[in-house]
Amino acid sequence: MLSTLKKLSLTVAMTTLLSIPAWAGELVINYDGSDPAPKKAFEEVIQKFETANPDIKVKWNIFDHEGYKTSIRNFLTANPPDVFSWYAANRMAPFVKAGLVEDVTDLWEKEGLNDAMASAADAMTIDSKKWGVPYTYYQWGIYYRKDLFDKHGIAVPTKWDEFLAACAKLKENGITPIAIGTKQTWTTGGVFDYINMRVNGYEVHKDLTAGKIKYTDPRIQKTFDHWDQLVKPGYFLENHATFTWQEALAPMVQGKAAMYIMGNFAVAPLKEAGLTNDQLGFFQFPEITPNIEQAEDAPTDTFHISSKAKNKEDARKFLAFLASPDVQTSVNKTLGQLPINKNASVDDDPFIKAGFEMLSKTKYLGQFYDRDADAEMAKAGMDGFQEYMIKPERREAILKQLDKVQEKVNSKQGS
Repeated sequence: MLSTLKKLSLTVAMTTLLSIPAWAGELVINYDGSDPAPKKAFEEVIQKFETANPDIKVKWNIFDHEGYKTSIRNFLTANPPDVFSWYAANRMAPFVKAGLVEDVTDLWEKEGLNDAMASAADAMTIDSKKWGVPYTYYQWGIYYRKDLFDKHGIAVPTKWDEFLAACAKLKENGITPIAIGTKQTWTTGGVFDYINMRVNGYEVHKDLTAGKIKYTDPRIQKTFDHWDQLVKPGYFLENHATFTWQEALAPMVQGKAAMYIMGNFAVAPLKEAGLTNDQLGFFQFPEITPNIEQAEDAPTDTFHISSKAKNKEDARKFLAFLASPDVQTSVNKTLGQLPINKNASVDDDPFIKAGFEMLSKTKYLGQFYDRDADAEMAKAGMDGFQEYMIKPERREAILKQLDKVQEKVNSKQGS
């Protein structure tokens, strides 16, 4: 039977998984990283872990992302692994509330993670307890054409008024200030996240995405007042709803647009299209409300222990191993992303370095709108944001409709 298990496909069907028992001495891990980079990264992690712990044999089951999403609740309930990969904050909340995840607060204290991973601590906390260990994230922010800023005498803005002035100067000179493609509506979520977190702070944003604040609330209206200052003067790419996020990179490359509010994954295609480090730069989304802690969007990938795991002792060893600076350094070097442990090191890449420095100093991390909000609410919200960006005059009707969706979602959840 063991030889049969070894021949299982990398992407394991749910029906097959449910029939596989955990063997004595094994640490069973379910992972949703079937793409080449994450697969390679965790092959290396597991090899190092087994070398450091020769008495532990790791058996890992690899899923593709979509298959994992549809099967995770089933396997956590029917035949849970010892360790499983997932995401932070609201995305882990349903499993925590269902009692399917092990409390690892003690591990955070023992390994000094409250300090070493302070930036992600809140995202891993529910009911004052920690429910997993993060291993990678990446920054969002504003990528910009340094050469265009220099040509027109524009300094990197750190305050909202400076940002608006930069947009006005660029538009006066025939340059679209902000590129965006909203054909895939998720791109609007990043813009909303940043304006809302800068206007109201992380806690208000967190309460909104948790369904505790209405979209017509005066605080959220203030967010849209600031968004109006970008939408109504035409500072975003014209006809943005006809462009995918990748297609909207072209005006940046051509020098027809100067900025893009996006995740660090945009850097590679911008460079592949010909931009150099002399032309391309990065800066933190500017301050709007003074004295508010500046939260950042940094989607965070995590590992957790199943509450019904058969090998919790070795599962804790694995999470502690994964949280260590050396392992986080090597994993993220392969992934091309950022380690969360502030004592880890990063590659000599200006964008990776900028992100690591910014996020290591950040107290609060948003997980991005479509991870922080309920799935149904997130779809309605991002569709509404896109409509607002096209027709800002419909703002009130859109926000009232989002309130209705939120009420429906809250009712389903018994909120």
